[in-house]
Amino acid sequence: MKHSDETKQILAISLKELMKNKPLEKISIRELTENANVNRQTFYYHFEDIYDLLKWTFQQETIQLLDVHENSLLWKEGLLELFKYLEANKDFCLCALQSLGRGHLKRFFYSDISTILGRVIKSLCEKLNSGEEHIAFLTHFYTLSLAGLVESWLLGEMDHTPEEIIEIIDMFIQDQIRGAEHRINGIG
Repeated sequence: MKHSDETKQILAISLKELMKNKPLEKISIRELTENANVNRQTFYYHFEDIYDLLKWTFQQETIQLLDVHENSLLWKEGLLELFKYLEANKDFCLCALQSLGRGHLKRFFYSDISTILGRVIKSLCEKLNSGEEHIAFLTHFYTLSLAGLVESWLLGEMDHTPEEIIEIIDMFIQDQIRGAEHRINGIG
């Protein structure tokens, strides 16, 4: 790991520690850098502001766990890893959600969820000769749905387990593709 990445990681760890006890908007750069044992100038060399650090932290941690599940056949495992990450970092994620508002945390995970679902949908749509526009629409639709479900689950608004949520989404996607296939083939 490069020195630059190590410094960013130290700042991310410091942020997560501080967010266990404080909302994001109450954490100062001075407090963050003192906790990380780096100077303010070092922080600003790497990040524009504390929100930039928060975004980088989410991206790094989710990218690492989702890169392992690049294969479209393993998409359920990738999403399950995302839920496990959220559960293991619940205080941090809830603090971020409360500090940023409901829509912002969803946006952090949008690209990761979209990447996973996009591969699955594209793979399932290959035999249908679906256009890129159709695939992009389905990917966007299911990404927004799943991102909203992930957020609701994190807030404790759902009784479903991550496994149940993933199975329901899988069923919906499979049914959608099967319905399109029947329509194309003139069945039903």
